[in-house]
Amino acid sequence: MPPVPPGPPVTVGADEARRLAAQELAKPAYRAAEPGVLARAGRWLLDRVGDLVALLTGTRAGGAGGVLVVVALVVVLVLVVRWRLGRAARTARRRAAPLDPTGTSAEAHRRRAAEHEAAGRPDDAVREWMRALVRGLEERDLLAARAGCTAGEAAREVTTTLPGAAGAVTDAARCFDEVVYGGRAADPDAVARIRGADEAARATRPVAA
Repeated sequence: MPPVPPGPPVTVGADEARRLAAQELAKPAYRAAEPGVLARAGRWLLDRVGDLVALLTGTRAGGAGGVLVVVALVVVLVLVVRWRLGRAARTARRRAAPLDPTGTSAEAHRRRAAEHEAAGRPDDAVREWMRALVRGLEERDLLAARAGCTAGEAAREVTTTLPGAAGAVTDAARCFDEVVYGGRAADPDAVARIRGADEAARATRPVAA
């Protein structure tokens, strides 16, 4: 039986590779990703596709290598986007976690915060002072005790129940978010800002109902 002649080689040019990559990036899963990351990854992908496919199709028989490059790069992009989406979801879950899920009293949080501060642990001190601040407001019925209350939500609610300390509490909430969620390193100044907000809230009388 005579051998079956091979079919025509699979070829793909730079323009076709760009079109395939752009078609893949137009899918809803990518549009839902973080815009900055997607834009940078998309530009990088399209640039590399054009360069590498042009090189491969110009130096090898056929263009099957170009197809493999496109597939590999799209797979990399999918992994990056999924990783970013997963991290965003984890951050959202952390933001929704209650500041004090244990029911510890404000005074107990203050003792812990002072211990962390004296031991040179500003990250832990920031968290405990913020918990002390929020729990203290809850104990005075100036803030509704509820699961999932964030520092920002507490600050917004205090503007009506304790306006005299609203500025200090808002600043403390901003500092807390910068350290816990924004990646800023805690320092003695951050600790002092939140501790001072707790002291200001304790010293301020609420508005009359």
